Amino acid sequence: SADEAADRVVVLLNRGVAPASLWDAYFQAAGELVMRAPGIVPMHALTSTNAIHFAFQNSGHDETRRLLLLQNASFLTMFRGNPTGDTGLQIDAFEPATIKNDGADGLAEIFSLVSTDRPKAAAQALAWLQKGARADEFMNHARRLIFLKGRDAHDYKFSAAVMEDYRHLTPAVRDRYLASSIYRLRGAGDPDNDLVQRTRAALKG
Repeated sequence: SADEAADRVVVLLNRGVAPASLWDAYFQAAGELVMRAPGIVPMHALTSTNAIHFAFQNSGHDETRRLLLLQNASFLTMFRGNPTGDTGLQIDAFEPATIKNDGADGLAEIFSLVSTDRPKAAAQALAWLQKGARADEFMNHARRLIFLKGRDAHDYKFSAAVMEDYRHLTPAVRDRYLASSIYRLRGAGDPDNDLVQRTRAALKG
């Protein structure tokens, strides 16, 4: 329950667990909810965690910071609600796939796959990211597709939160978190949004 989650955070803090470890857990829990059911409510679990973490970083009041740690744990439990989707999916357990091309062409193939098979695309994305420190290349590609294919504010705020929060996770878990965002990002096979279509038509004219 929401109360139990907050109580557990108090126990962990009193044991000396670092707040950075709790934020690793919060970000990953939000990403896992998106993997299981990539709809509006799980997406807001991730964007809310992004907002609460921003407040935590920028508050100079220790009591406020502690309260934010408790609130985020409770909110994630509330966003989970009655679990839906594939509840067997776990962000810390899904395995990287074997990929043939770990260069730019391989990244393009991953984002083409997003439009047809998100679980496979996520597994390939994890493998691609683990080949080296190329998160910026991944995020630039994802951002470009959001501009071309994004349909509403949710596409923009979700991708912005993921790309911002990637830097706040510890290195051991950040690639897995970024790969999980595939479940909500836009794919190369998605249709261009209306603005892009009108712009291209005007340029042709």
